Amino acid sequence: MKTKLSLFLVCAALASTTGCKRYERMDEPVTTPAPVVVTRGRDEKETEETQEEISEVQIHVTTEPRRNRPAPIKVKGIYISAYVAGTQSMMDDIIRHIDETEINAVVIDVKDDNGRITFAMDTPMVNEIGAVKKFIPDIEGLMKKLKEHNIYTIARVVAFRDPYLPEQKPELALKLGDGSIYRDNKGLAWVNPYKKEIWDYLVEVGIGAHEAGFDEVQFDYIRFSTEKGVSSVIYDEADVQGRSRTDIITEFIDYAYEKLEKEGIYVAADVFGAIIGGGVDSDSVGQSYGDMAEHLDYICPMIYPSHYGDGNFGIEHPDTQPYNTILAALKGSKEALGGHSKAGGGQIVVRPWLQDFTASYLSHYIEYGGAQVREQIQAVYDAGYDEWMLWSAACRYHWDGLLSSQEAQAQEQSMRESREAQMTAPQNPSGQETPAQSPSTGRVTGEACPKAGIIGRVRAAA
Repeated sequence: MKTKLSLFLVCAALASTTGCKRYERMDEPVTTPAPVVVTRGRDEKETEETQEEISEVQIHVTTEPRRNRPAPIKVKGIYISAYVAGTQSMMDDIIRHIDETEINAVVIDVKDDNGRITFAMDTPMVNEIGAVKKFIPDIEGLMKKLKEHNIYTIARVVAFRDPYLPEQKPELALKLGDGSIYRDNKGLAWVNPYKKEIWDYLVEVGIGAHEAGFDEVQFDYIRFSTEKGVSSVIYDEADVQGRSRTDIITEFIDYAYEKLEKEGIYVAADVFGAIIGGGVDSDSVGQSYGDMAEHLDYICPMIYPSHYGDGNFGIEHPDTQPYNTILAALKGSKEALGGHSKAGGGQIVVRPWLQDFTASYLSHYIEYGGAQVREQIQAVYDAGYDEWMLWSAACRYHWDGLLSSQEAQAQEQSMRESREAQMTAPQNPSGQETPAQSPSTGRVTGEACPKAGIIGRVRAAA
């Protein structure tokens, strides 16, 4: 296990040189020690007063009227950087391709990896810290055009990796024992997930995105840093209050969902593929797959084949077998979510991120093109899921791997009939259901796959 984890760290370091921000997500998925906590000596009266304030806020929240949300769609999306979104010629070309294919949604940076708000947003804290950097000069025109083409819009909001906010408000940063700001391997600061002021800021940005026309808010980097030196970060007991990393990340999701859902906004979150099975990966970053899923409309595991180590899922080189790797990861997802449901009933919608880039830094890799994109999409369907998104940091997509909207409708009908047939399929003499074949690949589906997300087996989790 130590050998595979070391391989993971080497590959992550190599990946960070490619410029693909998704590879920067878990540069060192180490087993980080418990956070160092210091106390300020709050007395019981102060604690009681704080609890009363919290109760009053909760009462106020539950009595606010809710706004109706539009009917959900089955998303087939692509990531769009703020720079591309703000460049008319590039967006016109992308929209043309969307019109010709099954793609019906875009994920656009609203609060980017540098902590900047990518278009003019008139909200209190955004204005206070001067967070706006207008990569998208005409957000109204962009949203109008996307709606004219019936494209569902998702706002990507990077949460706790925020190099900008700590420079403006150092009190919200992760701090070392000497009071200095903690910085990761790239010299970037992170904010402290235990600080509720940050939660309110993220909700504020989400509401601002919705007011600009976005249908959904998708939180990213909703985790703790795991890079070298993070074990020296000091947390104040007044903030921590005995809560673990997974406790506080789940509480943030619950808090943000409650606020945004009332505004008529759908809420999603990106998570590591490695945390699907729980364990030390989950504890280290603070992401509990099942618990988070209970407080979201969509959970989006990043399960790129290139991010799994050799031998994971029993596959010699996962990057070279995109179909089998995605199928195995999503079967792990289905198993992990078996005992979880959303508050108020219903099952969380799993909408995975798929790979549309070539991981040439690996020892064993293949070129990814239209065929490999299609294999991953088919694996999503064969795992019983319906939604997916493609990631390319450069926003260069293999459109030849996508169907036209008419072809996609025909495939959806075929899948619906196939799934209904599987539900009523006779069992074989061993008592097991007869495996069905994938409609497009001919592969047998339903075979047993090892559980996904085990620590040490994952080379990198985006």
